[in-house]
Amino acid sequence: MTDTETIEYDVVVLGAGPVGENVADRTRAAGLATAVVESELVGGECSYWACMPSKALLRPVIARADARRVPGLRRSVQGPLDTAAVLDHRDDYTSHWKDDGQVSWLAGIGAELYRGHGRLAGPRTVAVTGADGTERRLAARHAVAVCTGSRAALPDLPGLSDVKPWTSREATSARSVPGRLIVVGGGVVATEMATVWQALGARVTLLVRGKGLLPRMEPFAGELIAEALTEAGADLRTGTSVRSVTRGADGTVVAVTDGGDRIEADEILFATGRAPRTDDIGLHTVGLEPGSWLDVDDSLQVTGTNWLYAVGDVNHRALLTHQGKYQARIAGAAISARAAGVPILESDPWGAHAATADHHAVPQVVFTDPEAAAVGLSLAEAQQAGHRVRAVDVDLSSVAGAGLYADGYRGRARMVVDLEQEILRGMTLVGPGVGELIHSATIAVAGQVPLSRLWHAVPSYPTISEVWLRLLEAYRDN
Repeated sequence: MTDTETIEYDVVVLGAGPVGENVADRTRAAGLATAVVESELVGGECSYWACMPSKALLRPVIARADARRVPGLRRSVQGPLDTAAVLDHRDDYTSHWKDDGQVSWLAGIGAELYRGHGRLAGPRTVAVTGADGTERRLAARHAVAVCTGSRAALPDLPGLSDVKPWTSREATSARSVPGRLIVVGGGVVATEMATVWQALGARVTLLVRGKGLLPRMEPFAGELIAEALTEAGADLRTGTSVRSVTRGADGTVVAVTDGGDRIEADEILFATGRAPRTDDIGLHTVGLEPGSWLDVDDSLQVTGTNWLYAVGDVNHRALLTHQGKYQARIAGAAISARAAGVPILESDPWGAHAATADHHAVPQVVFTDPEAAAVGLSLAEAQQAGHRVRAVDVDLSSVAGAGLYADGYRGRARMVVDLEQEILRGMTLVGPGVGELIHSATIAVAGQVPLSRLWHAVPSYPTISEVWLRLLEAYRDN
């Protein structure tokens, strides 16, 4: 085989993260010959620099915090965390940044892996440049799926690259605990990493441009997490932007805020947003703008094409691994149906070929202490969408299961009720352990379950899930 020979497949997938893996899994299950192209590690951002390492770091932190709130355990867990053991635990969950297991999984489903940088080279064609500079061309008979994900977006500050700031990648893979850490941002990455490194012994200063944390959730979520971070010792400053950053010869980072404050640290983490990994994948060869988010329909097909799909972060619909995997299942089904000549796809809302949950039922958990979990629309989002809604709030500490879970339990739950249809438009929970409650709310929102039927979904006693009964009672009684 020569370097210029074109190899044909039914489907070519750009990117072997969880999204690309799931597209390949679905198309292979349908009997379509599938090639997957990856320039880094098979398993992608989630496996090595995001979901898995961050949650592996957070789990000991949260477990200790929970134990400190339980009688009989409190005195046993007052000492510091074993940092080496926590980092080793993280390393285990990243497979020590080796992808052998995931490569074997791809081979097991019958997908062909190509290592190298993949770029579109015209319609239905992908050129793969290997590490040795050789190029192979892959032709897709039916579809190319762009699953290249996103990267951390850094602000335009003079000299920032010389400072070598942390992004989410460095924050989840660091080999030691910085004595002082500045975290810039107020979203999920910022709050989770502030929680981790503060608990491991760093003195954390959290600089938030807006009014509070987690601006995309109900305001009380960010307020409760801000209280907890402050109580843990973090220095939280809202309404603050970074004007300049420098690193001295001794390695000290100096950040100057727009208010003139000068803050010194050993490292600085910028958690200020994401950008699509589409700047160097050949979009210009098919009439699309390099570096852009890719607009798609609900089957994840790129607008204006009949062969190109954009799945996961690159379409900017919901930048969450589980949502990208959901999209991958939908896209895989749509690609397979079209390849089989199905004349009409099931494209109505909630159909087999429509990623409807992206619009109505996106769940998310923030693994801080306390946890925050939400699905669907917040009160403000529902009102902006034109729904006639009502918010129903319950103090989670009023639930017997919460008191048993932890002394001094602090938390809150809100459901957003559509008053015309009497279904849930959204739900938000904040408190220890609430991440495991959110799927019940996701089912209620996605299934558009009437509140009259939810009355018959009896929560087990005494569990925190009894909050469902308290919310329904509060709605009925007011």
